[in-house]
Amino acid sequence: MRKRKQEAVDGTGYSVVLQDVRRVYGRGGNTVTALNGISMKFAPGTFTAVMGPSGSGKSTFLHCAAGLDRPTSGTVLIDGMALAGLSERRLTELRRERIGFVFQSFNLLPALTVWQNVCLPQELDGRRVNKAAVRQVLERVGLSDKQRSRPGELSGGQQQRVAIARALVARPAVIFADEPTGALDTQTAADVLELLREPVRTQGQTVVMVTHDPVAASYADQVVFLADGVLAGSLSAPTAEQVADRMTHLGARSNLQVVAG
Repeated sequence: MRKRKQEAVDGTGYSVVLQDVRRVYGRGGNTVTALNGISMKFAPGTFTAVMGPSGSGKSTFLHCAAGLDRPTSGTVLIDGMALAGLSERRLTELRRERIGFVFQSFNLLPALTVWQNVCLPQELDGRRVNKAAVRQVLERVGLSDKQRSRPGELSGGQQQRVAIARALVARPAVIFADEPTGALDTQTAADVLELLREPVRTQGQTVVMVTHDPVAASYADQVVFLADGVLAGSLSAPTAEQVADRMTHLGARSNLQVVAG
């Protein structure tokens, strides 16, 4: 019993912990509650998809969990460290050291080569680039022959692979992915999702992915659903059909609430 209580307080044994997280925007009579008491834990070696209707709080959840936005109240821990008391500088350092990001828009610098884009987080952090690690991760994502290419010379799928390599190279505790397959064709999306699953299986890393696509969500170990800023259920070992069915019901509920309001 004591051990369970300890985990609930300091996040021991979890890569990401959110405890009663609320995020309110605006003031006075113009407030909008994007997250309303979210509590979740993500263990090492797990791949979780986060889904919900438009306006459910998915993006706000991702931003608060990854330290890109500060919650109005509640606690967020990354690899056992609480984010609330950190200065902006220390928070930036923590994101570089313990968090990887993969976004739909890739966020690559067009003037830099593939190699330079992958190395950038280490250089910004003032660390010596681990060239062996960079070579290894580029090989893992199938881009060993594209090291000197620039993003504009690559396909969308190849650019997303560069973004994944950049997220993986420092072996962070957790990788957050925001609609990582939204701009990709079906086969390329499947390849990217397999790349995201690989560090979960082989390195014990944690992946948390926000997506609107039931097929993408089916690659995860579990799916958690948000609706109106609160947790609205979960599925383990999900299939695309199960996810689509649950999303249909959540969407219908959301539409009814809009009509009623």
